[in-house]
Amino acid sequence: SVSSILYGSSFLAGEVGGSVTHQCFYSVTPANKHSRKYWCKVARSGICFTIISTTGYTSEDHEGRVSLEDVPQKGTFMVTMTELKKSDTGTYRCGIGPANTGLYVRLNLTVSEPIELVRGELRGSVMVLCPPGDSKGIKKRFWCKLGTTGCTIIANTDGYVRKDYHGRISITPQESSGAFKILINDLKKEDSGLYECGTGRLSSRDNARVVALQVTTASTIPKRPKFLSGTVGGSLSVKCHYDPKGNYEKKYLCRWKEASCSLLLDADGFVQEPYKGRIQIASSDQENGTYTVVLSHLREEDAGWYWCGAKIGNTEHTSSVKLLIQKEIYSSQDSETSTVVKPTLRSPAARSTPKQRSTTGLTHATATVPGSTSAPLPTTASPSAFVTSPSAFVTSPSAFVTSPSAFLSQKSNLILMVHLFSSSGEPRLLPVVLTALILLIFITITLLILIKIKLQKKAGAERSTVGHLEAAAIRAPLSPGKEQTREETPSPEKVCDRGTDSGNCRWVFSGTGTANVISLGRIIKINFKQG
Repeated sequence: SVSSILYGSSFLAGEVGGSVTHQCFYSVTPANKHSRKYWCKVARSGICFTIISTTGYTSEDHEGRVSLEDVPQKGTFMVTMTELKKSDTGTYRCGIGPANTGLYVRLNLTVSEPIELVRGELRGSVMVLCPPGDSKGIKKRFWCKLGTTGCTIIANTDGYVRKDYHGRISITPQESSGAFKILINDLKKEDSGLYECGTGRLSSRDNARVVALQVTTASTIPKRPKFLSGTVGGSLSVKCHYDPKGNYEKKYLCRWKEASCSLLLDADGFVQEPYKGRIQIASSDQENGTYTVVLSHLREEDAGWYWCGAKIGNTEHTSSVKLLIQKEIYSSQDSETSTVVKPTLRSPAARSTPKQRSTTGLTHATATVPGSTSAPLPTTASPSAFVTSPSAFVTSPSAFVTSPSAFLSQKSNLILMVHLFSSSGEPRLLPVVLTALILLIFITITLLILIKIKLQKKAGAERSTVGHLEAAAIRAPLSPGKEQTREETPSPEKVCDRGTDSGNCRWVFSGTGTANVISLGRIIKINFKQG
């Protein structure tokens, strides 16, 4: 029988992707030398499932990443586990005997996640290299942010991208090692925090790597325009910036979509087939660290996000810009007399800070449209022209009542204004337009209510006048001093038959004029002449 002398450490610790070695010692006896040595993991059920043993068995889940070496002469055997996963954490046994319930030493293995610190500048970019994961099959890759309730997905290779990261994050698989990289640009202060990148399901997070992203608020990178506007058939240029001190091996422009960026062209002469003949690097200034990309013959489908990029070794810097394509607007339906109207935008570059040196970034952009006779509309740079004078809509309330066509005309003009704002490619104008529209609707409703109140007051005044007329008719005859007034402004007199009980009465009018009489609840208008 085996000896009862067996000992070893009771605690092991390792990092994800790393390795650990555990050594068990036993007394040197013939029985111990020739008995089976094993390494097993205790399940929740209490059963210890063999991972490896000296009989030649190795579990499928640990194939290629566990080994056992027995040295009988020294009375010891060593177990080494490599490529550690977080799921390797648990309770193990190293023992001697034909079964896993005989002589053994119990120990706990803890696999922690190494934290990689990545620093980036405000408005700059970072690159994170993530472990390859399981090379036997293609698994979903993800990037998530750790919080109190778990890890919230930011982006994955299924094409999901959280809204606040649209256009500024990509997940790119490496060509050889199987590892993949995360590229993030236009960094914001709120991007700082703990993240995980890994493969497989988020619940298991196989081979996940913990990354601490720190965004420094003190930045040398200037603010850059995030939107460019072009017209169908026109062209635009994008100037990209990189550090002239760096010997970048690759400079490129790619098109971003669903967490990936497809290469359009690079400085080595590559051009993606659908873009040949209408995209090129027009100029490159190595001394100042810039290159300019020109995209011509613009199409509606060219709208979207684009990235400038520069790469050197394992370092890659990127910046993003969104292209907005406008359609031509015609001022008339007559093709012979119509005038092409091209909405004008104030370039976002006009609002950028003075030019400063940045690692990589969009610093300048221009756009042109095909030549044609044009009558420009007022620029969208002054939306206040439409909203600074609300009184223009209220100075003549009757216009909404006596001239509906005028109101409809103003409504049509407003619709055109909204169309121009919405198609101008300047998203910050949209709240102004919506505010103006809501203000106009509110003013219109208020005017209608006021007009209704006014009409009701007028009707009440008429009823009050008639009531006073009836009261005047039953009063005593006018005094002599007022006879002249009675003749000039005739009023009816009520005369009843005297000496009778019939109660018959009649109205006697003198002079010439018009009078309103209430009879049985109705107002009767009477015209009378002298006599």
